[in-house]
This record gives sequence, C-alpha cells and structure tokens, in this order.
Amino acid sequence: MHALYLSPVGYDVGLTSVALGLVRALERRGLKVGFIKPVAQQRDPGAGPERSSHFASSLFRLDTPPPIDFARAEQLMGAGQTDQLLEEIVSLYQQVVDHNDVVVVEGLAADANHVYAPQLNTQIARTLNAETIFVGSAARLSAQDLAEQIEVAARQSAESHNNRFAGYIINKVREDVAPGDYTLDIAQLTATAKARRLPLLGTIPLSNNFAAPRTLDIAQHLNARVLAPARLHSARVSDMLIAARSITHLINRLKPGVLVITPGDRDDVVLATAMAAQRGVPLAGLLLTCNSLPHPHLQALCQINEHASFPVLATELETFDTARQLTQMSHHVPVDDLARMERVVDFVAERLDLDRLISRIGQPGEVRLSPPAFRYQLIQHARHAGKRIVLPEGDEPRTVEAAVICHQKGIARCVLLAKPEAVQKVADAQGITLPADLEILDPDHARARYVPPLVELRRHKGMTAHMAEQYLEDSVVLGTMMLAVNDVDGLVSGAVHTTANTIRPALQFIKTAPGSSIVSSVFFMLMPDQVLVYGDCAVNPDPSAEELADIAIQSADSAKAFGISPRVAMISYSTGSSGAGSDVEKVRAATELVRQRRPDILVDGPLQYDAASVESVGRQKAPDSPVAGRANVFVFPDLNTGNTTYKAVQRSANVVSVGPMLQGLRKPVNDLSRGALVDDIVYTIALTAIQAEQMAN
Repeated sequence: MHALYLSPVGYDVGLTSVALGLVRALERRGLKVGFIKPVAQQRDPGAGPERSSHFASSLFRLDTPPPIDFARAEQLMGAGQTDQLLEEIVSLYQQVVDHNDVVVVEGLAADANHVYAPQLNTQIARTLNAETIFVGSAARLSAQDLAEQIEVAARQSAESHNNRFAGYIINKVREDVAPGDYTLDIAQLTATAKARRLPLLGTIPLSNNFAAPRTLDIAQHLNARVLAPARLHSARVSDMLIAARSITHLINRLKPGVLVITPGDRDDVVLATAMAAQRGVPLAGLLLTCNSLPHPHLQALCQINEHASFPVLATELETFDTARQLTQMSHHVPVDDLARMERVVDFVAERLDLDRLISRIGQPGEVRLSPPAFRYQLIQHARHAGKRIVLPEGDEPRTVEAAVICHQKGIARCVLLAKPEAVQKVADAQGITLPADLEILDPDHARARYVPPLVELRRHKGMTAHMAEQYLEDSVVLGTMMLAVNDVDGLVSGAVHTTANTIRPALQFIKTAPGSSIVSSVFFMLMPDQVLVYGDCAVNPDPSAEELADIAIQSADSAKAFGISPRVAMISYSTGSSGAGSDVEKVRAATELVRQRRPDILVDGPLQYDAASVESVGRQKAPDSPVAGRANVFVFPDLNTGNTTYKAVQRSANVVSVGPMLQGLRKPVNDLSRGALVDDIVYTIALTAIQAEQMAN
C-alpha cells in the first residue's frame, strides 16, 4: 500500500481539484484508491461541509473520515502537542488503508491564515511515510520561479528528514505557455534537486470552461430575488453582458451562457433578451438591477414568471455595484455543484502522466475494472482504433455535441449525416464551435452513390432504382448502406429513432455474424465498485432456450472483449432445482446448451438475482456454484425482466448504464435510448469503434 501526499508550493494552487483529479486518474488505471484530508481548512463557516472530503465521498463514493478542524490543529501545535495531533491524523489514515492500493492525502493550503501549513505538511507526510507530490500554480509565476519554489520546498522537506518524493504537478498553466516549459531543467537547479530528479507528473491548463457558476450561485451571492426559476439550477454563466449601450449594439452578444445585467426599466433589453430565449438561445438568465422591474404588461409579454423559459433575477443594487460584487465571487466550486466538480476532476485526470508515477512507486495491488477504469479503457481503445462512425441523426443537438467531443478527444472520426447549415444552426443555438475538419455529409449529395449497391442487395426482393432512392431518404437506411459498403466502420443511432428503426436496416443489409442466429444487446452497468453486463434488455421479447443460450454466449464474449472475465448467471425466479415451470425449464435448458457449446464459459443457472449477485445469499442457496454470489454477466429470461431490471437498477442506484450495445451483427450498429445524455452517446460511439476494431481482426 502506498500513500501520496499532495503538498502545495505557493498560494492558491487549486489543491483540491488536483488531489481529486489524481484519485480519478488512479482509479482509471484500475487501482482501488482511498482519500483523506487530514486537517480541514474551512474558510467560510457558512459554506457547508469540508469540500475535499465531501466531493471525495459524493463523486467517488469513498468512505472518507471527517477531518480535524484546523483551529484544533493550531491549538495543539501552539501548545507543543504536535505529537498528539499527528497521532490523531494517523488514526484517520488507518481508517482508509485497508483494502486500498493507494491513498491520496490532500495537504494544507498555505496562506496568511494558516502559517503552520508548510511545516505541518512536511510532518504529516513523514509520519504517514507518504511520497510527496508538490503542486504549484503557473498562473502568476514563470517556469524558473516555479522551479525555484519547488526546489526550496523539497530542500526544506529533506531538512526535516522527509526525502520521499514522487514528483510535481503544475496547475493553472496559461494558454500562451507550452506545457513542456515547466519541465524542470535539472542543469539549472542545485545539487540537491539534481539528485532527486523530480519527475513532472502533469501540467494542467488554466481553463475558464470550468469557472462557470450556475445562475443559482449568482442569485445566492447577491441575495437576489428569483422572478422566474426556469433552469436556475442548471444554467451556467460563461459570460456577463452589462447593457450600457443601445440594444442594436448588444444583440450579437446574446449567446448561450450569457447573463444579461440591466436596470429593470430598460424595456428594449428585457424584450430582446426574452426574444432570444424564446428562439432557443440557452441564455444563463436576466439580472434586473436598481430595484426596478419592467412594466407589468411587458412582464406578461415576456413571461417573466413561473412559465418563463429562462431564469430572471432582481437585485436592489445599482448596476455598477452589482458588477463589482460579481467580480468578488469565490472561484471555489460550491459543495452542491457536483456536475461542475465532476468536469473539473475529469479535466485534471486526463492531463496527469501516471506512467511516470506508477513506474516510480510500482504498480500496487491487483488491477481491477472499476467504472472509471472501464470508461478510461473505452476511450483509450477507441482512440487506438481510429474508426469512422456515421451518425444518421446528424442535426440532433445531443448528437452534434457528442460528435464534437469525440472529434476533440480523438475517440472516433464521426460523420454527421445532415445538412451542413442545419448542423451549424444547432451548434450556434447550443454555443458549440464546430471543428473545421469535422465531417458533415449532406444526404442529398451522398444518396446517389448508394442506389446501385442497394438495388443489388435487395434485387431478390424486387428493389428498383426508384424504390432505392425513396428508401435511402431515411437517414438510418442511408447510414446503414454506408456501413454495408465499407465507407464507414460503424453506426450509432436512436436519439430520436426507435430501436426497430435502427435495427431493421441492419438486419436487411448487414446481416448476422457467422455462427449467430440472433441479434441481442447488452448494457454495461457501471456499479460503484465494478462493471456488470446485462443482456438482453432491449431487443428480444421472449427468446427460446436456444436463443437464450446464444444471448448468453454473445454477452460473455462482449464482456471478455471489454476486459471483464465473464462469470455468467442465467437469471430466473428460482435457484437450482428449487422451482419448476416452463420459464424455469427454459433457463435450465439454455444453461446446459451454453455449457455444451462453450465449455470455456463459466456459467450457472437458473439463479435468482440475489443468489447471483450477493455472496452470502449465493453461498446459502447455491453453495457449490462457481458463479453464485460472484456473477458479473446477468442473462435475463425475457425482455420484460431484463428491461425492467436494468432501468430499476439504473434509477434507484443512480448508476450509469452504457449501451445498449448490439451483438450478433457482422458489423457494429448500436442503438441509443431516446433519453440518452451526451456522455451516453460519446461512450456508445467509443463502444462502436472498439467493436469495429475487434470485428476487423
């Protein structure tokens, strides 16, 4: 077991973001990670729980012990009882050591109110026998100044008999500085630093994308009245527009994420803002100043009430005072804004070089496929595959955003099948910048190419060129034909189309893979501690025993393809021989067929869900089963059971489900839920790219 102690170098380094980003990055590498913040530094008594421990618990579901209050730490140190303080810290640390491969310990931030912080950081790191990671901020310092700061911190730590260093991380690197500039030049440093050869573990850019508060945060900071609550908790303020000029000079700035600040008697600004919102521009809101409101008739016309489509606030402050107070807002993420902190943590994690860290401390423990590790592997494998994926719903807003994310992250080369002007209109409305090289294919320009191959494929059904042209007006059909003739490597649809609309063309043109008699689906259920595979929850209403066996084999192979060693449970309302009936007999027969066809697959059934998933129940109900209590692939007897179970688990346990991923086709076609989020679409695109790579081998 290893401990990593994050110690700040200088002020305002963003220590919490870096510490939690390190937790996420280590989890992605399959390590079981613990976290503690030994000593709290609550700056505002009314700010709620200690932020670091709160976010560690909320985002990672870690059992983090409550930290020691800094006032008590100061009292003990001032009274010469530092040993007592360190004993209490060791006690906290011991609570998270068991069953973890590594523990991330967040140190104390140094500022004028915490003069003991640097000394205490060194003492805690030494007491816990932790390796120190220095964290510096490049927001106001040059590379050389930072190098000197880190050298001084390392020398002071060494003088206190703490010589265990894992490296350093530079946060808040400005856009005009290349990350490589912060690699410490060993030749320019002291002999002490040369001997240490501290590795650079990551440079994290200074990004305003994660500084956007919610409109709710603005309201709370100003103690403003809420006149219209629409999207108050979800709208984010990426820019502020103070309406000092005439409206003709402001219209072009009414863009997504803008908070319009204006006196309440500026009827022109109020009306223009309302019109922009009604046209679909997702503004962050309207903030009325000077203790004045629009005329009641204008309020009614603009729906400044509970029926408004955008948030509206009012403050008694003058416009200048409002703007001044907003510049004084805390940049810390509020404890209830988990979505913002999740984005920050992921951003940091993606920019850490863990190869250097793990090579230094060694790969501890057994690598496990946790949900973060599963998602990380998905993205990494998809990037390696480099596949071209067609998206027939090319002007659907979530699909457009997902395609841009995949393009920016190199997950896949997406093809948006839509009119370019329609895609641009969607992007403008959502505040999305389309990359210049993102491929957008106009269906009207592409359709003619696929008429001859479609006629050839369906000639036996009497297909003519005219019929083919009409058939190809369906974007899913057109995308499927692109896949059939190898112009793309995979297809993702379903954000607005039904499952039948997505699968039917695939069955007609792509066909089932050799050895498969059925097309089925799986969901990857990202549980808190592991990834489970559920099949079939989307396609087959009532499979026969033979079909159920095929689904089990396909699901086991899918699990293995994505790094999960399959232990397959054939689910029923009865375990073993305890029950009877046609439904149980179907599951029993399917289990035997799997064993006969694929003796390499670890399978058992019939098993009740609790017997399959809970170790204590499995030992009681099926003591001789190699699967009971340890199953990670669950094959349901029919669609009613599978679909109900996956949705119940997803909603009640608040877990992410990736899929459905279709199985049994010759080429990858995947269906989305019509309620899919942008992240769901991104991960489905990644799944499809990986399937394409595997099918090509």
